[in-house]
Amino acid sequence: MSTATDPLVLYGEVFQSRLLLGTSRYPSPQVLADAVKASQPAMLTASLRRQTAHADTSPVFWQLLKNMNVPVLPNTAGCHSVQEVITTAEMAREVFETDWLKLELIGDDYSLQPDTLNLPLAADHLVKAGFKVLPYCTEDLVLCQKLVDVGCQAVMPWAAPIGTGQGPVNPYAMKLLRERLSVPLIVDAGLGVPSHACQVMEWGYDAVLLNTAVALAHDPVAMSHAFAQAVAAGRQAYLGGAMQAQTSAQASTPLIGTPFWHQA
Repeated sequence: MSTATDPLVLYGEVFQSRLLLGTSRYPSPQVLADAVKASQPAMLTASLRRQTAHADTSPVFWQLLKNMNVPVLPNTAGCHSVQEVITTAEMAREVFETDWLKLELIGDDYSLQPDTLNLPLAADHLVKAGFKVLPYCTEDLVLCQKLVDVGCQAVMPWAAPIGTGQGPVNPYAMKLLRERLSVPLIVDAGLGVPSHACQVMEWGYDAVLLNTAVALAHDPVAMSHAFAQAVAAGRQAYLGGAMQAQTSAQASTPLIGTPFWHQA
């Protein structure tokens, strides 16, 4: 199916791509722009805190994002408390003029694992404040259900710790999450190669968000295009319905009509 007949729908808005792309760690602004052109993502993520830390380069970065003509998804990267998240979110809404927000609340600096205890609290406040919240979380079913319960219309579980490129390290939990939740699920963090993206899309995930796997590739532009193709292929495979795995060999041609000595 084409994206025109099978679009990604988040908070009632339609997107023609199931790939979201981060904007940090690219070799140059031009490489970032070329990668975006090659992959045609639905959204670009940007961290207000990290960019404003380099005030001399921020105007150039903002202008680059505007020139790409792709919706921006601000995030609260670098926040370690609910109050930090709220303050950063309000600033991001003013700067980017959007209610969209990727919610990040870090609980551990080493693994960058989300603060699973306070994440629903932050999400609840932001949803009530009118934000369209996409929370970055682990693949924990109970946590994701709580995020849905407070009003998140989509959640973004990791496949592995951010930046590791390991791919899905807990397939059982990720498949269970897909079976139990009906909201859109976007895999955020931990994917390393296009086959990882294809795999989670085959499981029924609705989209993937990438940054490091593209930005740190030898050729980010080629890699962004490869990921876009893998996401599309995985989605088509999911819609096509994979055959059930068998424990023994199954003949692909019928035995009816075959000479008896060939059936021996």
